[in-house]
Amino acid sequence: MSERENSKSVSNTMWGGRFSDGPSAIMREINASIPFDKALWRQDIAASKAHVAMLGVQGIVSAEDARAISTGLDQVAAEYEANGVPENWDLEDIHMTTESRLAELIGPVAGRLHTARSRNDQVATDFRLWVRDACDQVDAGLAMLQKALVTRAGEHVDSIMPGFTHLQTAQPVTLGHHLMAYYEMAARDRSRFAAARARMNLCPLGAAALAGTGFPIDRDMTAKALGFDGPTANSLDSVSDRDFALDYLMAAAQCSLHLSRLAEEFIIWASQPFGFVALPDSLSTGSSIMPQKKNPDAAELVRGHSGRIAGCLTALMMTMKGLPLAYSKDMQDDKPPVFEAAGLLALSIAAMTGMVAETTFRTERMRAAAELGYATATDLADWLVREANIPFREAHHITGSAVKLAESRGVALDQLPLADLQAIDQRIDDRVFAALSVETSVAARASHGGTAPSEVLKRVAQARAALGME
Repeated sequence: MSERENSKSVSNTMWGGRFSDGPSAIMREINASIPFDKALWRQDIAASKAHVAMLGVQGIVSAEDARAISTGLDQVAAEYEANGVPENWDLEDIHMTTESRLAELIGPVAGRLHTARSRNDQVATDFRLWVRDACDQVDAGLAMLQKALVTRAGEHVDSIMPGFTHLQTAQPVTLGHHLMAYYEMAARDRSRFAAARARMNLCPLGAAALAGTGFPIDRDMTAKALGFDGPTANSLDSVSDRDFALDYLMAAAQCSLHLSRLAEEFIIWASQPFGFVALPDSLSTGSSIMPQKKNPDAAELVRGHSGRIAGCLTALMMTMKGLPLAYSKDMQDDKPPVFEAAGLLALSIAAMTGMVAETTFRTERMRAAAELGYATATDLADWLVREANIPFREAHHITGSAVKLAESRGVALDQLPLADLQAIDQRIDDRVFAALSVETSVAARASHGGTAPSEVLKRVAQARAALGME
């Protein structure tokens, strides 16, 4: 049999008697999704086993046939595990690929597997199972990142560094406090994935092509077998809904933005003008021409990946825009952006977890930068308000004059002589120097969520307990 005749034969077998001729080469290529949806094989086998078990219990197929199909599916799964999924484009997708192999193994009885279901509800179920697993994997990865952040924050509860606004020195903070800010971001990311997972945990299986089925199926049984909370409520929505994939991508995009911000911090801190960190060799590269270079490539790639992940979200949003109910072939393009985003996000989380865990923080350099940046200027203004009863706006002006003088002399605020400060304003006395050290500044910020070491210690303890690190 020629290749065209074989293609025609396979296509007619799977599509039925409606078609008298096989697909053209162009149609064959544009229609095939097996190169990417083979990633769903575990979910496809699991859903098929749940479906045939239900068919057997309901008497829709015989118990003997149900057992034969289930055993055959186990054999197909073992082959996929050992050798990968074969890519026969004439079979189009993972569903037909599995059913075709099942028929080779157990004969015509394999055809009973597709009773009371369609590829529409089949792929909706498989894909939902895959995305649900992806949410669990991201959550585990983010938990590891949080543990790394909390561990390093605990080491640096009183390590002083400059806090920035507009990338200008603002007020002194502690490195522990800075790292715990990213712990909070990761916590919100985990909550978004958890919410997405909870929303998607309804089973489309049994919706069939779009209208349900006339067979006496038990959708609660298949939903329970697959770990869902229950079946979806509307068959039209069941096969056309991809909100669960968009929810995942939205959470992934937000998470990638947080990772990109953290990556940017390390990129800046590793630069020679800052010198706040020494990045691990395992996550850096060199230059082909400049031997002195140690480039933060892993962090830069994480920063770059965030754009690609956001692009994946946009791609699926545009695919779903304007699609009428129920299923349209456009939706075959739903999986590549999700698969791509999941892979990039997993790499990004792993890279930043390693970077946080293995980076050497140069705390003396950080502290010196905090002192030279006049980070305690606000403390001087606050002291004038508290101790000299000066309105804040006037205190702000006085402090600005003091900063200008210190800057002109190249010294820190607490190195200015008292006489020079009193020349700016006579109400300043020698008590002011206790407020001008960076240690005093951070210790004073003891409000809830503040940078004071006492507050950071408290938050680290709470985080350790939440993460089960105690």
